[in-house]
Amino acid sequence: MDPKAMFSISYGLYIVCSEQDGRDNGCVTNTLGQVTSTPNQVSLTVNKANLTHGMIFATNRFTASVVSQDASFDLFRHFGFQSGREVDKFASYTDCFRGGNGVMTVTGGTNAWLSAWVTQKIDLGTHTLFIATVTDMEQLTQTPSATYTYYQQHIKPRPQPAAPKGKTVWRCRICGYEIETEELPDDFICPICKHGKSDFEKVTV
Repeated sequence: MDPKAMFSISYGLYIVCSEQDGRDNGCVTNTLGQVTSTPNQVSLTVNKANLTHGMIFATNRFTASVVSQDASFDLFRHFGFQSGREVDKFASYTDCFRGGNGVMTVTGGTNAWLSAWVTQKIDLGTHTLFIATVTDMEQLTQTPSATYTYYQQHIKPRPQPAAPKGKTVWRCRICGYEIETEELPDDFICPICKHGKSDFEKVTV
């Protein structure tokens, strides 16, 4: 079985935000999708280890901003490559506003946003699938949405060779970080985006 086949599935990219007890947080996801149009409902799958998961689970509220092709890598670095448990992602972030549901909404590098109220929660083991009714939404620009493929080809910085020719490196598929080593430990965590070994590929340069 070739796991790389999963990368051929086209995904959109979104900044999902939540708020609980006066604390704001946001993360990058590719797991938002429309379920029905009458009424407007969406599905969102979030890893239980993610801080955003716990906040949505407790409050039943979230916003999702659709990342556009105008987005810079800094948007992904800010919301995807650091944990809300360690930093306040909205402390000095200004391309956003607080919506009518009390949750922050990201407007920089995005072309639309929606607010949603969770109506169903489905346990998927490591993740929870949230089904939510859209309570408000707005299109911001006509700029096309950024797919995961677009991010890989046009937004993510190109990895630079980390070793002389003939050496083996492991390259993170998410952020491009490279480390020179013959074997990558099973518990290795990317120092940039915090993803594990399963998101690295072995490359001979």
